Amino acid sequence: MLNVTIFNMEGIHVGEMELEESIFGIIPNESVMYDVVINHLANKRSGTQSALTRGEVRGGGRKPYKQNKIDKSRAGSIRMPHWRGGGVVFAPKPRDYSYKLNKKVKRLAIKSALSSKVQNKEFIVVDDIKLENYRTKSIVSMLNALGADKKVLIVIPMIDNFVIKSANNIPSVETTVANSINVYNILNCDKVIIAKEAVTMITEMYS
Repeated sequence: MLNVTIFNMEGIHVGEMELEESIFGIIPNESVMYDVVINHLANKRSGTQSALTRGEVRGGGRKPYKQNKIDKSRAGSIRMPHWRGGGVVFAPKPRDYSYKLNKKVKRLAIKSALSSKVQNKEFIVVDDIKLENYRTKSIVSMLNALGADKKVLIVIPMIDNFVIKSANNIPSVETTVANSINVYNILNCDKVIIAKEAVTMITEMYS
């Protein structure tokens, strides 16, 4: 049985919750987590770098010097790569760096990342994360009450603009919803603060 303490936004203990061991209590697979993080970063690459080859650089259509009887190299174009203003050898061109991974690999990586946070005591469950208006001070006071003073990932069950926009003003805080969590964001934070309802949703999705 895997139990965690439930807090409110003031950092007061309000109960306990049993976590699904098949999701939050497995032995983390570091190799799979590494593969998924690399895939995530590759998929985010824009791939827009570009340079011109010698055939694309403007000019250079005429032979610059005579072939013979002149004390110059036998150059055929002023746009050769070894000339100033010439083209680039093997010039980079726009490309797509993204690739796909097996769904089972992604699911195992999510479970491994969540389990590693639970095992390292970096998984904090809050009974309800809600705000009545846009107020960054409320998020800051919650983080201080829960002892989360470094990089934090806040997971809420559904989109709540009051919470998201209030947290966006804090550089070290990321927010996401339960159905959009990814391995990179989980591993890239020091603490995961998650709403109780979001835990239930994740359990239903990955059980």
